Amino acid sequence: MIRKATADDLEAVSAIYEAVLDREEATGCRWTNWERGVYPCRATAEKALKEGTLYVAEVDGAVLGCANLNHVQPPEYAKIPWTVAAKPKEVLVIHTLCIHPDAAGGGLGRRFVAYAEGLAVGKGCRAMRLDTYEGNAPAAAFYPKLGYRLAGETEFFFEGFRQETLICFEKNLA
Repeated sequence: MIRKATADDLEAVSAIYEAVLDREEATGCRWTNWERGVYPCRATAEKALKEGTLYVAEVDGAVLGCANLNHVQPPEYAKIPWTVAAKPKEVLVIHTLCIHPDAAGGGLGRRFVAYAEGLAVGKGCRAMRLDTYEGNAPAAAFYPKLGYRLAGETEFFFEGFRQETLICFEKNLA
């Protein structure tokens, strides 16, 4: 079940972030651009919860996935050649979609994206957008399988602490 998060979910969401970072350290595969204790962290989840945009995926009573779903497009998005003409409120953006490594590969990410798309359609959105670190090969392969188009890439000052290149994806919901 995918649902809006509650304060009771914050510990589980934080644990998912940590589990991803632990897995990257253990395997030596750095697919994310995340930095432990900086982004994402509990404060990231708390901010999204306060804004009412934090969602979780619960399986058999355990929170195994999370994402921040909102209309916030970073300033760098203005550099991307988007093909879907849409006002800001007609775009839903997926931020920090994260599945616990123990649940990876089981379709939970696919279900989460489908949920986000349904939410967007229900809000009258014309497009879904997202960005990911240029080195995130799994995400770069995942989103096109779900009908997302690689819209471009640009330099971001990611979360105000790191200059890097992010790739951006878009899906027409019309």
